[in-house]
Amino acid sequence: MPVRFLKNASELADVSMESPLPVQVANAKPVPADTLLVATTTVDATANRDLLGSAATELPTLDGCMQYRKLVWFYFRAGADSTTYRVLARAADHNGAPLGSGWEELATGTLPGDANSWGRIEIPASGDGYYDQYRIEVRLTAGSNYFLTSKIVGVR
Repeated sequence: MPVRFLKNASELADVSMESPLPVQVANAKPVPADTLLVATTTVDATANRDLLGSAATELPTLDGCMQYRKLVWFYFRAGADSTTYRVLARAADHNGAPLGSGWEELATGTLPGDANSWGRIEIPASGDGYYDQYRIEVRLTAGSNYFLTSKIVGVR
């Protein structure tokens, strides 16, 4: 049997086990986030290969990211072989052209995880980003090629 509640000053709401009263948390703020990239990359020994498979070092993996304070890179490794990664970033002018040549290196290291495991890397690891373009490179340093599936989310 439903129970009636005063939802607001002029509206009643019927509440039952099938349709419970919605709960609101005071001062809760949604965090806007957008999926920026979903890609599967063959990880091999090619130098400077990014998540899109490009080895052209001046091309960004992600463009138009200035509205995001942080990126979160989720990945699934199909192989456990030793893999290095580099996260590069740069600013661009209002037409999208880089302000200077080259990239700023934000992070570098060995990709954590075993075969068939999930991982997560925050970009940048501390502080805020707000860079216009990012380049994320992966390279196999030992072992056999494998697939790396990535999803990158931008957080405002």
